[in-house]
Amino acid sequence: MNNQTATITGHRGLDHNEPLIFELDTPGQSGVDLPAPPDVNSRMGSHARNKPVGLPGISEPRVVRHYHRLSRMNYSIDGGFYPLGSCTMKYNPRINEKLARLPGLGDLHPLQPEKTVQGALELMHSCADWLMTLTGMPGIALSPGAGAQGELVGLMAIRSALEARGNPRKLVLVPESAHGTNPASAHACGYAVRSIPDDERGRVDFEAFQNALDEDVAALMLTNPSTCGLFENDIIRIADALHEAGAFFYCDGANFNAMVGRVRPGDLGIDTMHLNLHKTFSTPHGGGGPGSGPVVFSEALMPFAPLPAIEIKDGQFQLIEHIQDSGDSPFGRVKGFHGQFGMFVRAVAYMLSLGSDGLRQVSSDAVLNANYLLSQLDDVLHLPFEGPCMHEVLFDDRSLKDTGVTTLDIAKALLDEGFHPMTIYFPLVVHGAMLMEPTETESKKTLDSYIKALRGLIEQSHAGQSEKMHNAPQLTPRRRLDETAAARHPILRWNPKTEKTAE
Repeated sequence: MNNQTATITGHRGLDHNEPLIFELDTPGQSGVDLPAPPDVNSRMGSHARNKPVGLPGISEPRVVRHYHRLSRMNYSIDGGFYPLGSCTMKYNPRINEKLARLPGLGDLHPLQPEKTVQGALELMHSCADWLMTLTGMPGIALSPGAGAQGELVGLMAIRSALEARGNPRKLVLVPESAHGTNPASAHACGYAVRSIPDDERGRVDFEAFQNALDEDVAALMLTNPSTCGLFENDIIRIADALHEAGAFFYCDGANFNAMVGRVRPGDLGIDTMHLNLHKTFSTPHGGGGPGSGPVVFSEALMPFAPLPAIEIKDGQFQLIEHIQDSGDSPFGRVKGFHGQFGMFVRAVAYMLSLGSDGLRQVSSDAVLNANYLLSQLDDVLHLPFEGPCMHEVLFDDRSLKDTGVTTLDIAKALLDEGFHPMTIYFPLVVHGAMLMEPTETESKKTLDSYIKALRGLIEQSHAGQSEKMHNAPQLTPRRRLDETAAARHPILRWNPKTEKTAE
């Protein structure tokens, strides 16, 4: 902190320089009095705890103030613009939250008899119908609890289908620009992973893909539009080649927001795809979740989808918990109960409020906003691949050459300008990547303010103000941390005698 921004207390106006809760520890203080526990013979034997847990002693007012102050430091979609590429940080409409809290929906219990939750089952059936219609896919599993679990479910269905043929195969092909969870999911499903390079256009190198395709390949995991913000225009050729080789086509649906209402993945030859409800259908993201990653299936994979499923029989909605005498081979459950029901409520509210025409406009406006950023920044930042882009725009650090300023410096300096940084150093195929996704929910005024700040930082970089960039941020509750040291030497236990809060 420099002399102009320093204060005696470390506070900045009404924003307190909040310490760790362990630093607030005052032995003997407590927010609640509880009777001493009775003596018992622990079944843990020698493993039973014989010393205090180590929780800090703090009064109730201090606990409440501590967490309230921390909440003020948290940047959220309600507080400002998130230009995170690949994450689709869009605004969560308040009507969705209101409906999810209706007593008839928010107070349900998953063990209630089916006859008492017909409305909830109908809502789940409606959610499934919307998602299958938008993707052009005939089957769906609502239960996966996140996009990464949805990836695993899609691959497990592929593996089950191949095992039914008598050979699960050995390899999954993953493009270099894919999301990092793709190779992780393939590995978790028992497959070896072979990377497929991108070509000079930032798309999958079709020749390299063809050369890697043999009888050992179970599937290709492709993100479309890709993490470079580009539509894979060879996608139908890729699908045809996969199917001819007896393999399946997995599509990572994280970027479905770029084409919802305009392109049906089923028409492109895709066999299975997960859908991040928080990315495309406005349910809360991350810690505000929980996540939800429904998976859609082609006709070839429908028999291998996980349970439970919903069907209508004699005018009643029923959950299918197991398959009887059908010859199908689903691999069972992947999550307790029936998935993240509150997310289904929010997604259905979003889809019903917009309708098919509104969802089509969502993708149009998302692509428009990304290309607006491209058009307003391409003279000060370098485009590694020729535009136009889809829902996100990718720049690299070539325009910062010889300035002494890095991609990380620009990201940290944006914090002082009041903006959450863009995604940096991803995808890995681009050096010093800066990936920006404005989504459809941001206004031109917001984008213009962001563009002004970013252009100003680039100008300062070329004006020799690299030292300022290296020291950013200066106006946030915490200065720049040594992230490399934190990752290599994490402090997992707090010892007030030997450790101090990092500034």
